[in-house]
Amino acid sequence: QVRLVESGGGLVQAGGSLRLSCAASESIFSTYVMGWFRQAPGKEREFVAFINWSGSIMYADSVKGRFTISRDNAKKAVDLQMTSLRPEDTAVYYCAANQFQATKALNYNYWGQGTQVTVSS
Repeated sequence: QVRLVESGGGLVQAGGSLRLSCAASESIFSTYVMGWFRQAPGKEREFVAFINWSGSIMYADSVKGRFTISRDNAKKAVDLQMTSLRPEDTAVYYCAANQFQATKALNYNYWGQGTQVTVSS
């Protein structure tokens, strides 16, 4: 059973930074695409970024230039460094794993429980 556990969420003022981490329980990590999604109240879950096994990365336009995704295959961890945070970044952030590159949540097989990020104005 694959398990993904996020950490690092919290409350931050606009313009501040937060670093989210996701730890995977199984060795799928080295061959799977790891993604970050977020869901604000009353909104659909939306793509934030993914990184594949070779380090290829894609970001949503809304976070490009502000967020950085990285992975450590040996530690089975993927991080999301978030800078220049805005109130509209407020959401529950989810880590997800999938066998192929995708930006739609329905394509991801495994999900973490989510971590709350709140950005105050």
